[in-house]
Amino acid sequence: MFKNILNMAKSPWGSDDDSRGSQNGSGSDDGRRPPNIEDLAGQFQDSLKKMFPGGGISGGKKPIGLFIIIALALWLGSGFYRVLPDEQGVVLRFGKFVNLTQPGLNYHLPYPVETALTPKVTRVNRIDVGYRSASDTGRAISSISDVPEESLMLTGDENIVDIDYSVFWLIKDGGKFLFNIQDPEETVKSVAETAMREVIARNPIQTVLTGGRAQIEVDTQKIMQEILDHYQSGIQITQVQTQKADPPKEVIDSFRDVQAAKADKERQQNEADAYANDVIPRARGEAAQIIQQAEGYKKQVVASAEGEASRFLAIYNEYKNAKAVTQERMYLETMEKVLAGIDKIIIDKNSSGGVVPYLPLPEFGKKSGKK
Repeated sequence: MFKNILNMAKSPWGSDDDSRGSQNGSGSDDGRRPPNIEDLAGQFQDSLKKMFPGGGISGGKKPIGLFIIIALALWLGSGFYRVLPDEQGVVLRFGKFVNLTQPGLNYHLPYPVETALTPKVTRVNRIDVGYRSASDTGRAISSISDVPEESLMLTGDENIVDIDYSVFWLIKDGGKFLFNIQDPEETVKSVAETAMREVIARNPIQTVLTGGRAQIEVDTQKIMQEILDHYQSGIQITQVQTQKADPPKEVIDSFRDVQAAKADKERQQNEADAYANDVIPRARGEAAQIIQQAEGYKKQVVASAEGEASRFLAIYNEYKNAKAVTQERMYLETMEKVLAGIDKIIIDKNSSGGVVPYLPLPEFGKKSGKK
């Protein structure tokens, strides 16, 4: 079937040298005169008729069949497409999503049967809620305008807070992203407002303005992702970042006064707690010391009384056994205690001459002791 085409490839005129000479109407041997163009077209049509025996080409003289083959090859080749590393291929069949393709060279049925879209799935998008930033190109500065209908929210303790934040997101499923939501940016923005208002309504204003902002960002991101997954939006929330959280500007001065008063209250409370922590332990220590001293005195008195009682019982038992001796001993011990601290002069009652002058030896002893 391809014999004539191969012969044409061997000879640029579509025939051998002998036939070339007969077509020219002369028997010249140079073989360099070109043949008639109409004859070549006829030969080419004859070859195409053999390739399409069912009459696939018209009876005209132009090579329409070749053009059809080339057009068909180009149409089939148009189904090849390339997906870049930061893209995801989305194949549509008559406008309906059929499957996803990964980065690299891929193929789909040519248009209009199938088409392919390649959205960027690694590019991080940003949406600002509560404020808008506009760049002044003339002065190369950026200005920020507040959007109070987005930023004013009611807290859990019925206060109002003005909060601005940004949401960062990317595409995780190109098919769902393109066909399940109509306006992705507006959808993400609406979901962000809903989630943030829900989280702010759970927390008091002091938590929102101070150390609770990090947890608020995490909770908002979680709620947003749950809502978007429920919608099958094909969107992944990567971060929620708060830019500012302040009271409304109409009451910010009064709010600052209240915060200053609260700070003074806390400072004074801390000072009072510090003083109490200093005084109370010392008072407790002194009380414990007094109690211990009282316990010691109690034990001492009780022990002394018990000793005296035991000694008295011992003397009493001796007294019962030998009354005269015990009386004399008790008398002598008592006199010893009484006369121990006084000056004494002893005179023998049996002396014959009565009382005679004597030297005051104790007085001399006292004087000599003073010197």
